[in-house]
Amino acid sequence: MFQDKEKFNLALTQFLDASPTPFHAVSSMASMLKNEGFTELSEDDEWALEVGSRHFVTRNGSSMIAFIVGKASLLDTGIKMVGAHTDSPCLMVKPQPEITKQGYLQLGVEVYGGALLNPWFDRDLSIAGRIVYQDASGNLKQTLVDFKRAVATIPSLAIHLDREANTGHSVNAQTDIPPILMQVSGSCASFRELLSDQFLKDDEKVIDYELCFYDTQRAAVVGLQNEFIASARLDNLLSCFVGIQALINNNAEQTCLIVCHDHEEVGSVSAIGADGPFLEAITARLCGADQTVATVSRVISKSLMISCDNAHATHPNFPQKHDSAHMPALNGGPVVKVNVKQRYATSSLTSSLFKQLCETVNVPVQSFVSRNDMGCGSTIGPITSARLGVATLDVGIPQLAMHSCREMTGTEDPLRLSKVLVAFFNSTASNIVDVE
Repeated sequence: MFQDKEKFNLALTQFLDASPTPFHAVSSMASMLKNEGFTELSEDDEWALEVGSRHFVTRNGSSMIAFIVGKASLLDTGIKMVGAHTDSPCLMVKPQPEITKQGYLQLGVEVYGGALLNPWFDRDLSIAGRIVYQDASGNLKQTLVDFKRAVATIPSLAIHLDREANTGHSVNAQTDIPPILMQVSGSCASFRELLSDQFLKDDEKVIDYELCFYDTQRAAVVGLQNEFIASARLDNLLSCFVGIQALINNNAEQTCLIVCHDHEEVGSVSAIGADGPFLEAITARLCGADQTVATVSRVISKSLMISCDNAHATHPNFPQKHDSAHMPALNGGPVVKVNVKQRYATSSLTSSLFKQLCETVNVPVQSFVSRNDMGCGSTIGPITSARLGVATLDVGIPQLAMHSCREMTGTEDPLRLSKVLVAFFNSTASNIVDVE
């Protein structure tokens, strides 16, 4: 376990830089887990899970569940779960993306998730993701790709040509944001041909892809006192990294897992999202040969899920956007998120368990409730709770600029949350509160 904040944050920033897409994030986490003795399993195979064994399984290359089989009976302890998500708002390349105008090759993009669009202008952008290609024998294969350098940009319109840019300008997601890739004269190769030339052999060709643009500016520790981390994809790769680090330091007394879902930013309704069957299926397999509804239900009744997704820190320029009694601060500790409309799954029971854990490791804790006259975001917590029937709470590290292509959080809180999750995984206390 990283005990040093600087070392922890260095590893975090390296992970963020290595993970421009959910596919790359899962690949990065798989490497970390393998280095710690975890072995990869396939859902196609029978599993013979031994006490103390460490494993992970992926779906679609963009969602992952990693777990440690504990010594204690699941009927006695349940499963200690942590949840996060691998996806972030971004600009996805369309299937037929080529746009040729005014001597430029541009790519049509589709906005993934609730992205803040203005920050994408005037950035040095690259492209990464997954391609499916046909090899010389006609077989379909897949591989991850990353240009790893700036290959595009979305220039702003000059203020001289848009005098209202600073007052009343809105971004048209169809016409204003196609990135410029290069200058062309006459016809040019298709985007698939450009991909084939860049990443494949001469006798191979791209059939399809899932690719997104990303900002090439690397994650950095910033601030006069080095108190902030600025990076793309803090929401929610930060929680993925924190959860993986906590799982690695499990003492294997009780069965624990972390699930990192794709598709949270677009509603989670997919085979690999939180509203799909992935976690449900793996939970049942952890119950061993006896996967009856009754047995799984008994295990779930003893289990607890901590859903980790970043929280809204109070913006100093817009404090009125927060409830005056619930104003989380950067470096103020993890935030318990509450919403009576069940946009967050936290209850008084689950929040009490979390606050008790924070106290045991001397970590401060904050609370967030949205204003009554403003909407509230959501995350995988309520979805997971509803699908599995598992007691759940939603927590997160406070951050600013959520859903921008460059976000900011504090340097103190990532290691703090990881310590709390280690205490959660290693605790021998019950996951449920006693009833008198």
